[in-house]
Amino acid sequence: MFGLEALDLARIQFAFTISFHILFPAITIGLASYLAVLEGLWLKTRNDTYRDLYHFWSKIFAVNFGMGVVSGLVMAYQFGTNWSRFSDFAGAVTGPLLTYEVLTAFFLEAGFLGVMLFGWNKVGRGLHFFSTVMVAIGTLISTFWILASNSWMQTPQGFEIVNGQVIPTDWLAIIFNPSFPYRLMHMATAAFVATAFFVGSSAAWHLLRGKDNPAIRTMLSMAMWMALIVAPIQAVIGDFHGLNTLKHQPAKIAAIEGHWENHGDEATPLILFGWPDMKEEKTKFAVEIPYLGSLILTHSLDKQVPALKEFPPEDRPNSTIVFWSFRVMVGLGFLMIFTGLWSLWLRKRDTLYTSRPFLYLALWMGPSGLIAILAGWFTTEIGRQPWVVYGLMRTADASSNHSFMQMSITLIMFVVVYFALFGAGLGYMMRLVRKGPKISEGTETPDGGPGKKRTPARPLSAADDSADADHDDTPSLTKEI
Repeated sequence: MFGLEALDLARIQFAFTISFHILFPAITIGLASYLAVLEGLWLKTRNDTYRDLYHFWSKIFAVNFGMGVVSGLVMAYQFGTNWSRFSDFAGAVTGPLLTYEVLTAFFLEAGFLGVMLFGWNKVGRGLHFFSTVMVAIGTLISTFWILASNSWMQTPQGFEIVNGQVIPTDWLAIIFNPSFPYRLMHMATAAFVATAFFVGSSAAWHLLRGKDNPAIRTMLSMAMWMALIVAPIQAVIGDFHGLNTLKHQPAKIAAIEGHWENHGDEATPLILFGWPDMKEEKTKFAVEIPYLGSLILTHSLDKQVPALKEFPPEDRPNSTIVFWSFRVMVGLGFLMIFTGLWSLWLRKRDTLYTSRPFLYLALWMGPSGLIAILAGWFTTEIGRQPWVVYGLMRTADASSNHSFMQMSITLIMFVVVYFALFGAGLGYMMRLVRKGPKISEGTETPDGGPGKKRTPARPLSAADDSADADHDDTPSLTKEI
């Protein structure tokens, strides 16, 4: 069917499941730290706005965290079901790294998550804040181990091969492999940026509909400060990551650039747009800027970037895909930087919360961080092909011996179940976002907080019928985004 084989379906199935999964950890990482900041600010200032925002976003965090756990379990099973040859070859490295993630991160999160979500009125303020911080740290530790495992597959070291299997010889070299620091910083920062635009989009949606209060304004303000500061930092990290990739995976860079061959001693141009054709071995309709490719990738005007024709055809990634996935990521990155700068200009003019053109931009930028993360992962993983462990094991040699029919049936089942299950979860999250933070308007309220009764801490029971009643005539946020 469509010229696909069982291996292709196995790759599509894994790509489909990881694309769903990565969205939830990204928001979980960002929201966990955001909640820690909100609670810390409330403890320091006793400003009820921070407390109200904490309650609001903790509900969304709880739903998102649950969907992330469920979708992650499926991926772990796929290593044994669809990629058993890879597990047999590299399991001595990837298995312990994933086990460390469970023992250090997942147990830490699980141990304090209940206190964080349900202990607001049951434990002291210090213990509750400590629990929130521990959950935030747990999400970052989880990122550490997952990226260590994936980065080792990109730039493997610290091992030897005995009887066709990878045997670890230096765990520090395995964990801190050459691409790991750059990929860890790039992913963690991407999670913070994606969460900032998710939060900012939620605030913009409410402001555009006339719901203007201190909590909504604080959401937008904090989100735009994060975008202004972190989005440019992400661009710098991306540059360092690109230099590292050029050193260790030059074929990936050549595919990303759509660069097929060098001419004499000429510097490498930057191809802004075009259509890399894998069969004709050229990039059609190329729009080039002379010298810029060399300047960006080598930081010089005379050095050349490796070209795709310098590698055997069987060792070349699919340039057509990674060329465009990379440009989607970079293009959205520039839009994020622009949004942050515009917010600063409006803030100085005291029109940040009233400029409708800006609010519409912030609204539509809501999913931009998540789309950029997906585009970045497509670039990274497809750019590694045809290797599952770079330079050691080809993807074609890593899959289990399943038939085309078996892979077709399971892929269809995954698509149906994922859209039904996670579609419902995402719909519920958007319902919570549409409701907005619950605040006290002009009435004197109890102090609240851990150990003090104010609002029942039931993070999964927030989207009640009153939410619908309040917004019967309001368009759905999911339709807007």
